[in-house]
Amino acid sequence: MFINATGFYVPEERVHNDYFLELNGLTSEWIEQRTGIKTRSKAKTEENINTMGLEAIRKTLPALPYDIGEVDLIISASYSPYDTVATGAHIAQCEFGMDKAKAFYVSSACSSFVNALEIVEGYFALNKASKALILPADKNSAYSNETDPKSGHLWGDAAAAFFISKERMTEQDQQVLDIYTEGLGHISKGPDAVQLRPRDGGIMMPEGRDVFMQACTYMPKNVLLLLEKNGYALDDLSYFIGHQANMRILSNIARQLDLPEEKFLHNIEELGNTGSVSSALVYAQHRHTFKKGDLVAITVFGGGYSAGACLIRC
Repeated sequence: MFINATGFYVPEERVHNDYFLELNGLTSEWIEQRTGIKTRSKAKTEENINTMGLEAIRKTLPALPYDIGEVDLIISASYSPYDTVATGAHIAQCEFGMDKAKAFYVSSACSSFVNALEIVEGYFALNKASKALILPADKNSAYSNETDPKSGHLWGDAAAAFFISKERMTEQDQQVLDIYTEGLGHISKGPDAVQLRPRDGGIMMPEGRDVFMQACTYMPKNVLLLLEKNGYALDDLSYFIGHQANMRILSNIARQLDLPEEKFLHNIEELGNTGSVSSALVYAQHRHTFKKGDLVAITVFGGGYSAGACLIRC
């Protein structure tokens, strides 16, 4: 399957590390040293994952090589819903007249985007769809507890739009070579590691150390699995895009794989942990810089636990 067009929406506001000193006692230097984050994006009060998703679509339309009405599958991928009935997929269907499309919401924490990719792959294989739209988005600020010293300072807000077709539409399309996902609720701290209970404290990460360890294990493991399965060596990889949870995780993986850090693309220093959209957002932000033939890996790890990866040939 092929990526036809991508776009994104990032709110303008940036919250500096200094903001958290009085809230949770953490200095700007401590936050940056432990996470790599300097600022994080914050949506306006009136914004949500649905409105941000619509803006991402609008920014993508000029590059879309077919009429948006041809889309027959829409997936909203998130863990911070604004409305659990009228999802971002349904709002987009209504706004842009995609009347032929199936529309639904999926959530697997920060793995949601890659899970959505795999669902699209399945619909295409069954000939139940031919053109899909994935809308990864999270408004973490709607649920974050900024006084929590364990994770209140991590979160950012953003959305992206990925238009994907079963067949190649133009020479500029980028091919999704392979996708792998796995549920990991049975390992280690599993479902207790990260929580979002809207009526009970919002987003919490009581087992951050375990999340760090598992992410450092599964994100590189799944990239290596896909490279080997598809006949590539690690040296063939042009760019590595990991979930933007913590810069120390990406640095750890770089050391594990002995990959130069310039192959690692990231935005966490400016935008924070944007959740489900983070890796998709990095890809969309850099898509215009990829050269023909570049091999790009996206790999994610989500609370719950879950993980996944995909390989893309530009």
